[in-house]
Amino acid sequence: MITIKSQSEINKMHEAGKLVAACHKEVAKFIKPGITSFEINNFVHSYLTKSEAIPEQIGFNGYKYATCASVNDEICHGFPTHKPLKNGDIVTVDFVANLHGGLADSAWTHTVGTISEEAKHLLQITKESMYKGIEQALIGNRLGDIGHAIQTFVEAEGLSVVRDFCGHGIGPTLHEEPQVAHYGKPGKGLRLKEGMVITIEPMVNLGSWHSKMDANGWTARTVDGKLSAQYEHTVAITKNGPLILTEQD
Repeated sequence: MITIKSQSEINKMHEAGKLVAACHKEVAKFIKPGITSFEINNFVHSYLTKSEAIPEQIGFNGYKYATCASVNDEICHGFPTHKPLKNGDIVTVDFVANLHGGLADSAWTHTVGTISEEAKHLLQITKESMYKGIEQALIGNRLGDIGHAIQTFVEAEGLSVVRDFCGHGIGPTLHEEPQVAHYGKPGKGLRLKEGMVITIEPMVNLGSWHSKMDANGWTARTVDGKLSAQYEHTVAITKNGPLILTEQD
């Protein structure tokens, strides 16, 4: 079911989004070679709870952690581990905060030390593609307009868009309809209405878009071992255009 939010509900989600954005900024400062993704997870957990928020991912379909931490070729849903991150790694940190009933979801690919030019290009294009998709999150547009904007931009840069995972509606629960694909045809799919709140979260690979699953049943990674990046914002559809609830700027 698709839930249309009132202005007061969007305002509450926006407050959660500001907290998520602030946390990501602190995570960027925290990350350096030698720390582990488990330490990142604990940092996020502590940051959210000290701010009176609930790490909403804990317990979702049995998931145990406050974050997903996906390193290098991991596309999404990476488990935090005790393996030290090394110079040149990239790590996507994805988490959801529940602040007094308002939910906000954002993923960000963070750099560890100095990364390669190839990795820099991947991160730049992935982030830009997210904003290309957000530009299409307008009343009357269709979901295919979002996916098409992302796909055409990414593929023009010689990269690929993951198709096995997508964005989603959010609030009052973590994952709701509609599913928001990051590829598609313009003018196709569900029409966007005022009051919808969705996540736009393209996952982009250096190589093939295909994924494979780890034995844990959660973590997806690239089939060719090449890098994957992801950026995600929670976005409200409003009469004044898309409102990014998790914007960091």
